[in-house]
Amino acid sequence: MNDNGYIFDPKTNKYPYTEYTDQHYLKVQKDNGVVFDENYPYLDKSFGFRFVTGLVRTLLYLIVFPVCCIRLGLKIKGKQNLKANKALIKGGVLSCCNHVHMWDYLGIMCAIKPRISNILVWARNIQGENSALIRHVGGIPIPEKNVKATMAYMKAIEEVMDGGWLHIYPEGSMWEYYQPIRPFKRGVAHLACKYNKPIIPMAYSYRKPGWIRRVIFKQIACFTLNIGEPLLKDESLPYEEQEKDLMIRMHDAVCSLAGIDPKENLYEPIFNNSKRIDYYTTEYGIGYKGSW
Repeated sequence: MNDNGYIFDPKTNKYPYTEYTDQHYLKVQKDNGVVFDENYPYLDKSFGFRFVTGLVRTLLYLIVFPVCCIRLGLKIKGKQNLKANKALIKGGVLSCCNHVHMWDYLGIMCAIKPRISNILVWARNIQGENSALIRHVGGIPIPEKNVKATMAYMKAIEEVMDGGWLHIYPEGSMWEYYQPIRPFKRGVAHLACKYNKPIIPMAYSYRKPGWIRRVIFKQIACFTLNIGEPLLKDESLPYEEQEKDLMIRMHDAVCSLAGIDPKENLYEPIFNNSKRIDYYTTEYGIGYKGSW
């Protein structure tokens, strides 16, 4: 069994996973009152914002990325898939990954550097205590229940898709150290089909930590970021079937990269039209089903 198959004892993994697979369990304490309407700068091009972003990215390269790699025990596999598809990625690309740690996007940024990415984020995070940092690493909040705001947001997405990189967590929320791949929201596949862009599937898998991380940092696993080959919509299918087909292949790819055989581990549903966690609850504990 390779390091993708590392299983930690569910009894040591006592995170408050919620009833629904896309629900957030971490609480955002602060509320800065930002309103996400049609006037909000989803892509802020002001001089001041771009200047601070440059400083933040310098600190990322010099300090944050090395600390992130050390703290998470991060290994990156599959970077050759980015190099081999450089021309395809240059025209605009989406990426997706399981969301299993507060710092996991830093690992993705580290893996794709020197490319610069944007990331779709829960709007509440842009109102919270980490709002400035999230914005300066490329965070674009997703507005809710406002048609005009959604139109402005989609214009920003369209601009990113014109040669840029957009990362999306299709599971919809962060669940620390969760092992199965949860159901996906349709956004990644929808945008890939709409703009005819490739998807780079990624997945975090786990390795057994050494005694220093176990004792000092209380870390139950180290992380490996696995990068797969690009996925494209199947243009031989009718348009209305392309999105579903791409989402299924994307979910299967993320499962495989995480060391899970999608054919032997029937995590249902692939789509989150039914989001209850009891699809995943067994005698082994929440988040474990079948053999790995």
